[in-house]
Amino acid sequence: MRVVETLSASTGGIGRHVADLAPRLAALGHDVTVLCPPSTAAAHDLAGLDVGPPRRLARLRGVDVVHAHGYKAAAAALPWTRLRRIPLVVSWHNAVLADGAAGRVGRALQVLVARGADLTLGASTDLVAAARAAGARHAALGPVAAPRLAAPTVPRERSRAALGLAPGTVLVVTVGRLAPQKNLGLVLDVAARLAARTDLTFVLAGGGPLQATLAARAAREGTRVRLLGPVDDVASLLAAADLMLLTSSWEARALVAQEALLAGLPLVSTRVGGIEELVGDAAVLVPGGDAAAAAAAVVALADDPARRAALAAAGLRRAATWPDEDEVAQDLSATYGRLVDRRAGGHSTKGRPPT
Repeated sequence: MRVVETLSASTGGIGRHVADLAPRLAALGHDVTVLCPPSTAAAHDLAGLDVGPPRRLARLRGVDVVHAHGYKAAAAALPWTRLRRIPLVVSWHNAVLADGAAGRVGRALQVLVARGADLTLGASTDLVAAARAAGARHAALGPVAAPRLAAPTVPRERSRAALGLAPGTVLVVTVGRLAPQKNLGLVLDVAARLAARTDLTFVLAGGGPLQATLAARAAREGTRVRLLGPVDDVASLLAAADLMLLTSSWEARALVAQEALLAGLPLVSTRVGGIEELVGDAAVLVPGGDAAAAAAAVVALADDPARRAALAAAGLRRAATWPDEDEVAQDLSATYGRLVDRRAGGHSTKGRPPT
């Protein structure tokens, strides 16, 4: 089949997902084209693939199926796929969280692409429910592969020494883009509540628009929260840590949560979006925005090495149940084939699952 994977600007998880998926679809015998902005192409390894800008879609011929990742990419592809009667698969990776005009535009795009797509795949069950509420012909939970986790390049004790940690210090790490969705002020709230615990150190790794604001607040309050900025060697940082704290207001399948479990690192996370269905009972989950509950969970784990070890083992078992990149590619390849067969046979997919 001639398959087009299209996405808008993404230097993070969505781009990585497509970069992992496309070559595997090609290895299964499909003719794959990836359409994305130059910034996305530059941020991911797409070597050996047919890559071009999204506007190139109108010039392509012989396309059997288009898979759009995200609302913007789907909205751009929808008119052309309707005109050419080409099956359109749309993956919803994120919720619309914005208020005001941005939120209204985002929700309008949701309705547009839900009603126009032959199949909507949600990265979490709440996204599937949102797609159905928006009028999706058919919506299902979409396969997303667990990330590959590189081996640490720096030994644990050397990393901890570089951070200036005293022996016996419990290192709590948070990794992510410093943006509103991550609700990283909650990390500082937790650290403030635990200011008397001199054996706890908090580290925030990542860059983003809130970096200066968070750094200024940490300095003003004098909490033991260190902002490291962007970190290339996340695996070594996770190996140096004793537990991870995830404070997001919403996540589908949080990349950092998956990395924590894959690294055998105990996780404390807000119970939001698709987190619970991702980690099951292999993490400690607290209500979103609840600093008291998060602080209590951090203290309980900090004071109980045996519980941390048990959670680490449970996390590794849970991670072993997640599909890998090859399984995801095979699943989507079969889904594409069913959609193409139904379209060729003149049968509508409305009301009937194509997966």
